[in-house]
Amino acid sequence: MVVNQDDLGAVGHEAYMLRDRLSRDGDHARPATFDAAIALTNGNFTSGSELLKVHDRWNSQLRTLLDACARISDHLDYSKSVHAEDDADIGGNLLSVSKISEYFK
Repeated sequence: MVVNQDDLGAVGHEAYMLRDRLSRDGDHARPATFDAAIALTNGNFTSGSELLKVHDRWNSQLRTLLDACARISDHLDYSKSVHAEDDADIGGNLLSVSKISEYFK
């Protein structure tokens, strides 16, 4: 598989942007859902505890998505950095004089 630095950077950037949007927009309904669940529970409605489960599950799944996006972004940033260092090392080694080149003088 061949991946260039621009591809890694683009995917990492998109993961970062998705995490940013999810952290900003993925939580809009949570406070109202929690308040409704508490109000229903206090009103002796059995749906209150079920709505609280929905709230908790949403919160858990949102955190999982945020963590996954952060891991993808961080991993690609790390991979990009390590591969750039590897490329520099390989390029430096190829350009340096080796023992083999001494035989072709």
